[in-house]
Amino acid sequence: MSPQFVIVAIAILATMGLAVSRAVVGPTVFDRILAANTFGTKTVLLIAVVGYLTGRPDFLDLALVYALINFIGVIAALKFIKFGHFADHRSESNR
Repeated sequence: MSPQFVIVAIAILATMGLAVSRAVVGPTVFDRILAANTFGTKTVLLIAVVGYLTGRPDFLDLALVYALINFIGVIAALKFIKFGHFADHRSESNR
């Protein structure tokens, strides 16, 4: 196990802590969503580093799935904040 990667993992954990603090303190809802997105991105990096440190390359698959879920979740949260709902009411009224 390389000490450089352990230092990188600790640095990623520190930035994750900063992202959580921004999510709690953030003055606007968009700051909070950006902090949640940053936390998700750092989680993907942490999963990849832990996978490398433990010699398990299958962790990269988990990191990619988590990245996709994070992306879709952030887009859904932004759409909900902008429109207040997830459904398209115009298409339902045409039925």
